[in-house]
Amino acid sequence: MSRHNLISLGLDDHDRLNKELGGGIPRGSIVLMEGDYGAGKSAISQRFSYGFCQTGASVTMLSTELTVSGFIDQMHSLSYDVVKPLLNEQLLFLHADIDSTGALTGSDEDGERKKLLKRLMEAETMWDPDVIIIDTFDAILRNDPTFEALVRQNEERQAALEIISFFRDIISSGKIIVLTVDPSAVDDEAIGPFRSIADVYLELQMVEVGNDIRRQVQVKRFAGMGEQVGDTIGYSVRSGTGIVIESRSVA
Repeated sequence: MSRHNLISLGLDDHDRLNKELGGGIPRGSIVLMEGDYGAGKSAISQRFSYGFCQTGASVTMLSTELTVSGFIDQMHSLSYDVVKPLLNEQLLFLHADIDSTGALTGSDEDGERKKLLKRLMEAETMWDPDVIIIDTFDAILRNDPTFEALVRQNEERQAALEIISFFRDIISSGKIIVLTVDPSAVDDEAIGPFRSIADVYLELQMVEVGNDIRRQVQVKRFAGMGEQVGDTIGYSVRSGTGIVIESRSVA
């Protein structure tokens, strides 16, 4: 595949993540990044957002956990200086406050919870950039009353297909959507369709080796890759450095 069709993850002089992932993520991709709590989904998605910005792409980062100040602090601790891209409006950071009457749970005229997914889809500015990262997507699904109702009726698949159709429209113009999911927090039936349609499917794992906990990215699917992409990428998250790709193999 031509490098022109990839959006580079950059930071080649800082870590080897871009190289390990074949030189970037193909345009027009849905990326599913799955992992249990503590597996490093947020750190990898933060590394993605910073790296994309460094190579000139525009990025929306929607977090269900971090506020703007928390995001800046977290990125600073990883040595990813996002102040400039935020000020330049190259990076749009949004906090999805799903626990209080914040960005997504404001009441509508009937005093009911807003349909979170519908509100997200209607937030046009959010979908303007080249890359849209939602961390964590399962929290949005779990707190959307419409999705909840369909789950209760065992119609998760139908609900998922409607969201997927919207995502497909977005990526048809060459954009990339990155979704992080904790599989233990959402029903398999709900997440199954997203696994099936993801162009890039990464599973973040924690493996016990002796007294060590080692992290690795298992590449389950990578459609349209540039250079060869490995099956397993060992990595660690280090304060003051960020993501570090480990050369040792994880048994």
